[in-house]
Amino acid sequence: MLKSLYSFVRNILSPIHISLNWVNVLQILSIAILIFFVYKKFIQNTQSEKFIKGLFILFLAWILSEVLILINLQIFGVFLKMLVSLVALSLIVIFQPELRRFLGYLGQPGFITKTFFSCGTRKQQSIQDVDVVKELIEAVKYLTKTKTGALIVLKKSLSSLVYSEVGTVLNARISTELILTIFHPNTPLHDGAMIVEGNKILSAGVLLPLTEDPQLSWKYGTRHRAALGMSEVSDAACLVVSEETGDVSICMDGMLKKYEDLVTLKNDLNSILGIKQPDAENNNKNFFDKLKGA
Repeated sequence: MLKSLYSFVRNILSPIHISLNWVNVLQILSIAILIFFVYKKFIQNTQSEKFIKGLFILFLAWILSEVLILINLQIFGVFLKMLVSLVALSLIVIFQPELRRFLGYLGQPGFITKTFFSCGTRKQQSIQDVDVVKELIEAVKYLTKTKTGALIVLKKSLSSLVYSEVGTVLNARISTELILTIFHPNTPLHDGAMIVEGNKILSAGVLLPLTEDPQLSWKYGTRHRAALGMSEVSDAACLVVSEETGDVSICMDGMLKKYEDLVTLKNDLNSILGIKQPDAENNNKNFFDKLKGA
């Protein structure tokens, strides 16, 4: 049996012609680092993590089927191999939403620059940046009190450019009054999303892609599903105010956090927008940074 396993492994690795020299070691280390980077950047703490674990189990099942065939258990081996092949073909259909989101993320403008050459530097604190958070908080106070639904996309890069050009272009300086006017129930733009970049409102009435996560609770309506969908295909943070309950949430990287107080919301907005807070300590990292292990 051990001899058969050795022959099986040798037959798989024979086309590679691996030898212990520094070039091959460097290649292996590079591949390992690349896999670790992709896992930390795109997979860890996301819905795709379960998908990758499933692929790994499927790969182990395929190896087991080959082993069963080598030790003369052909019926079990062939049956397991056919089962693995059937499941592999079904993955394209079963995980179509995840594959579509992944391809949409790869198709973002500036994806390579943002992913591999971003230094992670924070924007310098300025009066304009501080005003953005102040205006947002003041607007949220009124929206939650009156239970007025709102969906605000905080655009951090070119990732949401395609969506910001779909709605009504405003290109106006952000203000509490303008936000409340946009989301007033009697205005034509209140049902869509508002796109914010820097200290400007780029557009309003924007339709966003809805999440297709089957595990999302039925209690979340279209606004929350659109916010999660946008956060899954871009690096934007989506601020949501529920029309039914007045609750405030932020969706980012496919995750949703509900806020009980405006102080925590303000701290997270400062962190998301890259605004340095003089009195903030390291333990004030926002919810999404903690989940990423930052």
